[in-house]
Amino acid sequence: MSQQSLTSDNTVSREEILEVANLARLGVDKNTAASYAADISKILKLMNTLGNVDTTDIKPLSNIHEACQDLRADIAKHDINRERNQSVAPAVEDGLYLVPQVIE
Repeated sequence: MSQQSLTSDNTVSREEILEVANLARLGVDKNTAASYAADISKILKLMNTLGNVDTTDIKPLSNIHEACQDLRADIAKHDINRERNQSVAPAVEDGLYLVPQVIE
């Protein structure tokens, strides 16, 4: 399979699909190969169409939504109430949560 055949008319033949499948050790039958060839040819034609679009005055986007995510200020808050938080714990000792031993 030559690269020339792919770039000249943007089509892939059933034989090319079967050749690639053989090289990749994939079991592809002739009917499936024909379907793959048609699908890949459509994709290549679309890529060729997109490649011909004039993007001269188009700036690249870092985000397709052109939006900026607002982040909150990174400010430490000291509003943790240990007594209130530990009041619902099943077992607490000296300000620490007690958990059952899981490894013997």
